[in-house]
Amino acid sequence: MTQGRAVRRTQAERSAQTRSRVLDAAAALVAAHGSHAVSLAAVGAAAGYSRGIVNHHFGSKTRLLEELIRYTQQFDVATDSPTGLGRLTQFIRTYLGGMHERSPRSEAFLKMWAESAGAEPLLGALFAERDAAFREHISALIRDGLIDGSIGRTVDPTVAAVAVIGLLRGTAMMSMSTARDVSVAELSAEVARAVERSLAPVAP
Repeated sequence: MTQGRAVRRTQAERSAQTRSRVLDAAAALVAAHGSHAVSLAAVGAAAGYSRGIVNHHFGSKTRLLEELIRYTQQFDVATDSPTGLGRLTQFIRTYLGGMHERSPRSEAFLKMWAESAGAEPLLGALFAERDAAFREHISALIRDGLIDGSIGRTVDPTVAAVAVIGLLRGTAMMSMSTARDVSVAELSAEVARAVERSLAPVAP
């Protein structure tokens, strides 16, 4: 029984490694050429696998792109601040501060997001669900801040969440394109300070 479990665990690890290699290859293709460059055959070749392996794990281009959107959004964020506003600014610093370290995943995500606005209708539908979850996450942090008093009482969580996400993605786009000469650490700190100033309670 122990040996059987060890074999199954090894197979699971191999499967996870294959999926990661395929998603990394897809991210590199999108970062370099856009989502139109993604096909099961092209991604398989870039990852060192056959089209059949990619099809086995993902089944279709739509499913692959759906997984890629999720994959390119994954990163660890500290959540040890005692306030909702503090956790929000931690998220902002991590989101922007680690972009270049996460590339080409970051560039792939931003390209797919930009294409979802019209150039690639398929991506629009895929982003709708993910963006709803993203907005809810930011809204929850803002609601936490309203409860603990770190965020001003007049702030609308839904509206503020959309504004914060727009600021994050717009800043990220510039950092990955025309503002590569600006320090990412300084930029992320400035954006975090700007959000903190705009959401903090107004002093009487």
